[in-house]
Amino acid sequence: MNAQLEKYEVRNRWTNAVQFTAEISTTPEMQPSIKLGLAVKWGLKNDADLGDANLGGANLRGADLRGANLRDANLRDANLRGAYLRDANLGDANLGGANLRGADLRGADLGGANLRDANLRDANLGDAYLRDANLRGADLGGANLRDANLRDANLRGAYLRDANLGGADLGGADLSGSDLSDCPVKIENIHQRVFEAASKDGALNMRVWHKGGNFCGTTHCRAGWVTHLAGEGGRALEFAFGTPAAAAMIYLASDPSLEKVPDFYCDNQTALKDMKRLAEAEVSA
Repeated sequence: MNAQLEKYEVRNRWTNAVQFTAEISTTPEMQPSIKLGLAVKWGLKNDADLGDANLGGANLRGADLRGANLRDANLRDANLRGAYLRDANLGDANLGGANLRGADLRGADLGGANLRDANLRDANLGDAYLRDANLRGADLGGANLRDANLRDANLRGAYLRDANLGGADLGGADLSGSDLSDCPVKIENIHQRVFEAASKDGALNMRVWHKGGNFCGTTHCRAGWVTHLAGEGGRALEFAFGTPAAAAMIYLASDPSLEKVPDFYCDNQTALKDMKRLAEAEVSA
C-alpha cells in the first residue's frame, strides 16, 4: 500500500503529556514499534526534546543516535541493536531488557541507567560512564568496557565472558555471581595477605597507579598489591585487563562472598582502614 504522512505523538513517561508530535511516513500495516522509531529519528532531526520521553519498545535498530539527549527516557525493551549512541546522554534512562547488541556506546553517559537484563553482547562501551548503573543480569559477553567507569554499578549475575575490562574502574561495583568470579587466579586468605603487605611502612601509595615495570617493587597501590601477591597469574591478568580489572577479578575469585569490589582510588588511610576491616573479618570467619 502507498505510504501516507502521519502525525505521531510522543509522550512524557512521567506525565503522559504530549512531548512532541512527529510527522512520519507510514503504511497501514506498519508496526507501532517501527512508527515510534521513526518518530524518534524525526525528533532528533527536528531538535525535539527526547529527555523523559516514553520510547519503550521502539525499533531503533542501526539508528544514528550519536550525541542524542535521551536522559531519563523510557527505552525498556527497545531494539537498539547496532545503534550508534556514541556520546549520547542516557543518564537515568530505563533500558531494562533492551537489545543493545553490537551498539556503539563509546563515551556515552549511562550513569544511574537501568540496564537490567539488557543485551549488550559485543557492544562498544569504551570510556562510557556507567556509575551507579543497574546491569544486573545483563549480557556483556564480548563487550568492550575498556576505561569505562563502572564505580558502584550493580553487575550482580552479569555475563562478562570475553569482555574487555582493560582500565575499567570497578571500585565499589557489585560483581557477585558474575563471570568475573570464575577467575582461576586466587590468593588464599587474600584480605590478610594484602593488609599484611600494604600496612608496612612505605608499602602503600594510593596516589601512584601501579605500573607493569613496578610489578616486583616494594611499594604499590592497593590493586597493585593484589596483582603482585597473585604472582605470575596476577601479572598476566594485569597485562590483559589492566590493574583495576585484574585486581577486581582476583578479589572476587579469592573471596566469593565479597559483595563489592574495593575502592582502588581512595587515599591511603581509607584504603588501609578497609583492608584491616576485611582482614579481621576473614580471621573471625
